[in-house]
Amino acid sequence: MIPADTIDELARRLDTAQTTRTDTPSLADTHEFDVDDAYAIQAALVALREARGERTAGVKLGFTSKAKMAQMGVSDVIVGRLTDAMRVADGDDVDLARFIHPKVEPEVAYRLCRDVDLDDPATDIESCVDAVAPALEIIDSRYRDFRFTYGDVVADNTSASAYAVGPWRPVASVSNRAVRLIAGGTEVTGSTAAILGDPVRALHALLDMCRRRRVPLRAGQVVLAGAATAAVPLPEGVTRCEVAGLGSVSVRGVR
Repeated sequence: MIPADTIDELARRLDTAQTTRTDTPSLADTHEFDVDDAYAIQAALVALREARGERTAGVKLGFTSKAKMAQMGVSDVIVGRLTDAMRVADGDDVDLARFIHPKVEPEVAYRLCRDVDLDDPATDIESCVDAVAPALEIIDSRYRDFRFTYGDVVADNTSASAYAVGPWRPVASVSNRAVRLIAGGTEVTGSTAAILGDPVRALHALLDMCRRRRVPLRAGQVVLAGAATAAVPLPEGVTRCEVAGLGSVSVRGVR
């Protein structure tokens, strides 16, 4: 475990990169740290945001694609935190100047209807969810040239930057639903099956990670289950995500 003052130093470095929109070299270039350290840096980073008045609004999963896991040489998903300052209303403008090099992904979102007891082995995470919706996540790695290690991305709060959620619907299976992402002149198609085979499996993976990393799950929070396609650059103009049988959500990139 690296010293607490080093954890704070690295969290401040990532926070400064985000607030000034200035990329930073990989933390691994200058420090040796393990995944436990990375989650400690993430917690310190989120605490800096909370000290400025932001409130935790949910959680997000990363590496829910088997291909991405293989690329990074890992077998676990990763978890990050969402704050209210990251929320963008469906259809609203997003100032591209907020970011360094933003990309966007189509996702499925779940809504927690009650607090989740992380210490009860009988907890049924599916019963803690009351709604599902299409979502867009804007990711913005703070690292120069998108060059980072597994530990780097965990420390950087899994590149969390902004998100938009479409209309909520009563919770139902969204297994193997067609997904379409239109971002400017780019169109990408995929399936919700890319999210661990079925997005509901992401809820179970989330519970396991939150137990291990002591990340609270509270009523009203949003859960972003993971990307249904590869990320694409976030352009000026309308970006739209459509999930078959679930609906759509959009944002408008502006400068």
